Amino acid sequence: MDNILFTYGYLAVFGLSFISSMGIPAGSEVAILGGGALASGEVLKVANDASQGHYQLSLVLVIVLATLGEVLGSFVGYLIGMYGGRPLVDRFGKYVLLTHKDLDRAESWFAKHGEPLVLFGRFIPLVRSFVSFAAGLGEMAMGKFLVFTVIGCALWTTALASLGYSLGSTWSTVEKKFSYAGYAAAVLFVVLVAVLIFHRVKTMREERAASGSQH
Repeated sequence: MDNILFTYGYLAVFGLSFISSMGIPAGSEVAILGGGALASGEVLKVANDASQGHYQLSLVLVIVLATLGEVLGSFVGYLIGMYGGRPLVDRFGKYVLLTHKDLDRAESWFAKHGEPLVLFGRFIPLVRSFVSFAAGLGEMAMGKFLVFTVIGCALWTTALASLGYSLGSTWSTVEKKFSYAGYAAAVLFVVLVAVLIFHRVKTMREERAASGSQH
């Protein structure tokens, strides 16, 4: 990640933030933290990269570009969920254990609790990558989605970039720990998916049994 940040700077911060928030986990957290660390200038001193053409970033620009990437990516994810969600369920729902009843429940849930999830879901690893798609799938009002998304993304990127800035020269050590945490999160994600699949299979069987008994 350091090499990407050293080489592409602001573009890396914006691009990875955009991709991650669109629904593809791409390590935007590390990119924003690293961007903040580069803004401190301490990383360049330790790595002696200033003499190799690498330049110090601006903390304000890191926050602005990360926020912009997060908001735009989130909006794309929202649109995919909003306009592609139900057709995708019609065509492929049985393969991913989703039904129209699930969409109806999601829409009802988002109508009541969507704001907290869109706002605070940005702070939860892995979950944050899918919040926007879920909001679109649940047909959350676009205006409401954008307001809470902008607030959540701004708070998230400011906190991360500022933390990276404060880490300064210790960033390389912290990045390694983030890598280990990422592996642990990946394992946890696999376990959660397995549990979810088991629960969904059980639920769909029960719904089919109930529907059959009614007929």
